[in-house]
Amino acid sequence: MNEKQLSTALPRQPLSKIIGATVKTGIIKSNLIPMFAGLTLSLYTYQKDLVETFPNIVYALIGTTLVIAAAGALNNLYDRDIDAIMKRTRKRPTVTGEISPKTVLLLSILMTIFGVGILTLATPLAGLLGFLGVFFYVVPYTMWTKRRTIWNTEVGSISGAMPPLIGWAAIQPDITHPAIIGLFVVTVIWQMPHFYAIAIRSHEDYEAANVPMLPVVKGVKRTYIQTNVYLFIMVAISFLFGTLSLGLMLVALILSIGWLVLSIYGSKKMDANKWAKSMFVYSLVHMTVLFSTVIIYSLMGIFFFQ
Repeated sequence: MNEKQLSTALPRQPLSKIIGATVKTGIIKSNLIPMFAGLTLSLYTYQKDLVETFPNIVYALIGTTLVIAAAGALNNLYDRDIDAIMKRTRKRPTVTGEISPKTVLLLSILMTIFGVGILTLATPLAGLLGFLGVFFYVVPYTMWTKRRTIWNTEVGSISGAMPPLIGWAAIQPDITHPAIIGLFVVTVIWQMPHFYAIAIRSHEDYEAANVPMLPVVKGVKRTYIQTNVYLFIMVAISFLFGTLSLGLMLVALILSIGWLVLSIYGSKKMDANKWAKSMFVYSLVHMTVLFSTVIIYSLMGIFFFQ
């Protein structure tokens, strides 16, 4: 069934829902949380005044929203052929024809330009990181590795971990502090166990679309092993937070150890789908608790200092 046939077969959605599905609003919301974590952590670390930095906070929120939306829309545009095969993506507007490819391309270009421009108003480094986030998601990930190699998740994780860097850089244009390096690397590593779990649960979809996700190509056993390697790395990375706060370090450490224990225990006691479901749920808990702790800790420190 081609795009025109799908468009006539499905009831037309409101324009707001079409645009929302095209730019992936769910992903935008979930990525604004780590961005805000990086931003508040930077405010606290450098003891910035909230009133003075308020314009930068606004620029970071608006600019990050736009660049993430642009990346999501370009991904939908390029992947509409394989999205049409997969059950969970076949109703996207770019597949059904509810929005034209030209419109998506124009919208993406405008959002990229305005997003990067607004982030640059905060700091040039924030603008550069915003551009790199879009570039890495669209070119190395979507256009190059997603359809060619099992390492596509690792490549895509770079763009997925840009939001905390953008938030930090919007306040202080220096991303060499161990705390933000730790937050960035944790966000990178987190994506592999998270997306491996999704790949196992959606194994048939990825196989039908010929997308070489690790469980599809190498099997579940290899996925277990590689997941545990990344979780060991995540445990080690937790100590980077100790340069800023013992409490943050302990939270990150406990969360990561818990995830590793669940993975090892689950791989022995659960079938693949149950293991994947438990790992997926824990991944959401892990990042929600970690980022919330960072934000609360930072805000308390800011208000206490001021």
